[in-house]
Amino acid sequence: MRSRRSRSGKAANAAGKGAATGLDLPELSEPRWYRYEGQLAEAGWARMAGRLPGLMWQALTLAWRASPRDVVATVGFNAASGVFTAVALVATAGVLEELFAAGPTPDRVVAAVPALVLVAVASVLRGVLSAGAGWAQSRLEPQVERLSELRLMELATRVRVLAFDDNDFHDRMFRATMRGASEAKRVVTNAVDILTGVIGIAAAAGVLGVLHPVLIPLLMLTVLPEGWAASWAARMRYTWILAITDSRRRKGMLDDLMTSRATCAEVRSFTMREPLLAEFAAIAGHERDVQLNLARRQALVRMAGDGASGAATALTYVVLGMLLVGGAMPLAVAGAAVIAIRTGQSALNTTLMAVNSAYESGLYFRDFLEFCEHAREWLPPTGLAPPPRDFERITVEGVVFGYPGKKEPALDGVDLHIRRGETIALVGENGSGKTTLSKLLAGLYAPDRGRVLWDGTDLAGVDTHLLRERVAVIAQDHTHWPLSARRNVTMSSPDDDERLERSALVSGADAVVEELPRGWDTLLDRRFAAGEELSGGQWQRVAAARGFYREAPLLICDEPTAALDARAEHRLFESIHEHARSTGSAVVLITHRLASVRMADRVYVLDGGRVTEQGTHDQLMRAGGLYAELYSIQAAAYRPVPADGDGTRAV
Repeated sequence: MRSRRSRSGKAANAAGKGAATGLDLPELSEPRWYRYEGQLAEAGWARMAGRLPGLMWQALTLAWRASPRDVVATVGFNAASGVFTAVALVATAGVLEELFAAGPTPDRVVAAVPALVLVAVASVLRGVLSAGAGWAQSRLEPQVERLSELRLMELATRVRVLAFDDNDFHDRMFRATMRGASEAKRVVTNAVDILTGVIGIAAAAGVLGVLHPVLIPLLMLTVLPEGWAASWAARMRYTWILAITDSRRRKGMLDDLMTSRATCAEVRSFTMREPLLAEFAAIAGHERDVQLNLARRQALVRMAGDGASGAATALTYVVLGMLLVGGAMPLAVAGAAVIAIRTGQSALNTTLMAVNSAYESGLYFRDFLEFCEHAREWLPPTGLAPPPRDFERITVEGVVFGYPGKKEPALDGVDLHIRRGETIALVGENGSGKTTLSKLLAGLYAPDRGRVLWDGTDLAGVDTHLLRERVAVIAQDHTHWPLSARRNVTMSSPDDDERLERSALVSGADAVVEELPRGWDTLLDRRFAAGEELSGGQWQRVAAARGFYREAPLLICDEPTAALDARAEHRLFESIHEHARSTGSAVVLITHRLASVRMADRVYVLDGGRVTEQGTHDQLMRAGGLYAELYSIQAAAYRPVPADGDGTRAV
């Protein structure tokens, strides 16, 4: 293990690189190696060798779930191919014995014919079986990869939203996505190759044991150094992957910023090309330097392994020559031994390479398995009761909530209530906890302490997936789904033309759809053929229609008019209040535009994660607190500017 001094030295060197580029890059300046010391210890050869059977079994179980028929065919064909390899080897030894036996040459050739026929038949069958194994394996691999990728995506879309606020979750998901899921098929392939190789080794070792026992350890000695070198090089590469996880995530983010249509205009407007390229180049250069160092160290290790393996091979043939010279082994037997050694070396190489490949793939496949295990910790509980279909009152009691890694809670002892058909407003400065509270009401977050009740039902004990079907959201940061206009509104709800037209009418999205060339069937993404793009205000209206379409008992509107003009904003706020009155739904309105809050039945003012004021607009204005201050600041911008004595207006 490295000392603190060596760690500090490497950190200083990396920090120097960041300073040289003039960039603030913690991904390069922090000593990330020791952050993963526990994982590196788990990646040691001894521990991985112990875990390898379990990893292979898990991969084969995954393969069995993907296609039992192809698993049976792959294993069966490969095993049978290995058996016929052994048959061919034994038959070859018989051919040599007959050819080198005493007597006339024609007689020896005739005597060798049966063995030659057996060699030919075994070789043909081995080739056919190998081809069959390859076919079955080529069918199995994409099915295993598909299943592992689906498993990863299924978990990523089921975990609680809070997981995406956790850095460790992102690191694990990045490594599982980058290589982990795709390695499952390679572990399966390697397991089959190991089985085939072991059969070949058993055949070669059996022949060599009969010819001379000393040849067996020499055979092992020729391959083990090379296998050690390959496994050590694989561990080096895995160490490198761990070390650059953060910087690779950062590099991927920069890649998206420079190549995404969503950011291309702002990159150019703020002339961000050079800074982004400089940061990308710095991270890419750091990765290049680390990878070049890795390549040098891997080459040295492989050179040592290959050299030791070559020396062991030379020693094997020296011993074989000494046995011949000493008369301990006839020439025919020596010829059979040479073939058996070559076959054994090939089988050993195949086996060790498969083991090493399984070792390397196992490191990444373990990342996938560990992500799956870690993600399960973020899954919502199962088997919970369904939520109420409706409510008369929502009550928030003493709710405390904090984000991962944050010392101060985002919400600290919040109390509020919402009656059916009411519109309440959440008001406060940025960072006061408004959006966080709305996510708790929507079932996206669960409180650390306190309760959220629908009538008398604590939402902590209900199925949150079903709960979200009872909640509609109109968000400021809504997603521009690359789907048709219809699907952008209906989403996962049943398709209903009357309901669609009604929601479009109250949100103003009907005017947007009228301008589209194919109406509701127009694809809203210009990156694809026949796709169209909407303006920010048009997208906002579509997002509003999405919220109204759900017709849920609770509607949450988080800055729903941020991209709308004054006329459209006024119309949408009227629609929201009318929606509450006509449907009996409760509306939670979050907005900084306090003129629109006056229509709310009750206003809650948040400051530092706490409710500091509550009441109607008039009550809060009379109280003269934070709400009155914020409202007065906004209202002042619309008051006429008084004129000076000379008739000019003051500026």
